[in-house]
Amino acid sequence: MNVSLPAPMVGFVEEMVASGGYSSSSEVVREALRLLRDERAVEHEKAVILRREVGSGLEQARAQRFSDRSLEEIAGSVVKKADRK
Repeated sequence: MNVSLPAPMVGFVEEMVASGGYSSSSEVVREALRLLRDERAVEHEKAVILRREVGSGLEQARAQRFSDRSLEEIAGSVVKKADRK
């Protein structure tokens, strides 16, 4: 597979290889693609969690079950839950 990169990206790849962190430009590109894949997986998981939480909230609202907690308290608990995963 051949990939064309703009000059600034070529320079960056060459710098990464020259610094000794990678043995080849292919290794730099593979690492970048792994990071992109992992980032996309995290974003997907966040979307799944958000959909689940919104769905749960809508079900509770339809059943007339409302929380006495403040918005800040609810948001804080959601963030803590997401950080544990």
